[in-house]
Amino acid sequence: MITTRAAVLNEIGAPLELTDIRVDDPESHEVRVAVTHVGLCHSDLHYMTGTVPTDLPVVVGHEVAGVVEAVGSAVTSLSPGDRVTGALTPSCGRCANCEAGHSTQCTRLEEVRLRQRPAFETVDGRPIERLAAIGAFSQHILLRENALVRLPDDVPLHVGCLLSCCIVTGVGAVFRGAQVRPGSTVAVIGCGGVGSAIVQGARLAGASAVVAIDLDDDRLKAARGYGATHTINGADVDPVAELHRELGDGVDYAFEAVGSARTAETALALLRPTGTACLVGIAPMGTELRVPALDFFFQEKRLIGSYMGSGQAREDIAQFARLYQQGRLMLDEMVTRVIPFAAINDGFELMLSGDVTRIVVDLQA
Repeated sequence: MITTRAAVLNEIGAPLELTDIRVDDPESHEVRVAVTHVGLCHSDLHYMTGTVPTDLPVVVGHEVAGVVEAVGSAVTSLSPGDRVTGALTPSCGRCANCEAGHSTQCTRLEEVRLRQRPAFETVDGRPIERLAAIGAFSQHILLRENALVRLPDDVPLHVGCLLSCCIVTGVGAVFRGAQVRPGSTVAVIGCGGVGSAIVQGARLAGASAVVAIDLDDDRLKAARGYGATHTINGADVDPVAELHRELGDGVDYAFEAVGSARTAETALALLRPTGTACLVGIAPMGTELRVPALDFFFQEKRLIGSYMGSGQAREDIAQFARLYQQGRLMLDEMVTRVIPFAAINDGFELMLSGDVTRIVVDLQA
């Protein structure tokens, strides 16, 4: 067991508190990672504000990269010194979903994450929860071997962390979730970190038109840099009417990356007949959708969800790293600012401003 520094959420709606915690030794299939960088994600904010419930105290954070520091007795694929990013949905590899190629929907996830002892404790021995069994806002974390992916040496850790969440979620939703066809038309609602990744995925998939929809002109300008061919500011015009004016009968695929009922319903309305709306943003607990049933019957529209890229996370992250190495996937441009660990609460304030794609925290600074 070691003592390290972590940002702990002790009260819903309160700032994170930087404090010392104790981290357990790795179990046989676990790896202890010295965390270098973590991206700030709206998913973290859901837990911090209480829109998604969590036990307290808890260490949130999940979009992580770092260096392997110690490995358990059964670990064979990683060694101390390896540079890694997280594949945040560890899987058993044997259930029906895993064998069908849907490791993000492993039916034994809770069993896989189960530990004999708490991973994190206060210095006086009280357990601390970890968001998604990760708790990345800690200078040291424990993850299972199959929840980590080795990074090539030329993928910097401050951008490599994006691969573990917003990139695998957004680009994965394009290729694995909706399975966008070359030449098709795409709309993306919400152009933050995940939405920017979806725009890039649509470009990589060969979409003939990529329409970025947001309420902020700075994000829409950035979206053009990532591959959007059209932009619509929903604060100025009705996005459905404007999209139909520009593209006729709608788009083949619409992605929702905000996490609200209103924008989910808008995604369905943006579609042409036979189109697919893919919900990627996490909505608050209890959110319900009201959608026209006849859209599905007469127009054969489809409404689907995509969680963490809908695929094989470790394989996909390795492939996306190669796309970055080839200059085809933009990661450096998505990191708006790197901030020190002590400024993490300020980082969440910055994240809510329109000119931000991703804020990354340097936990060693």
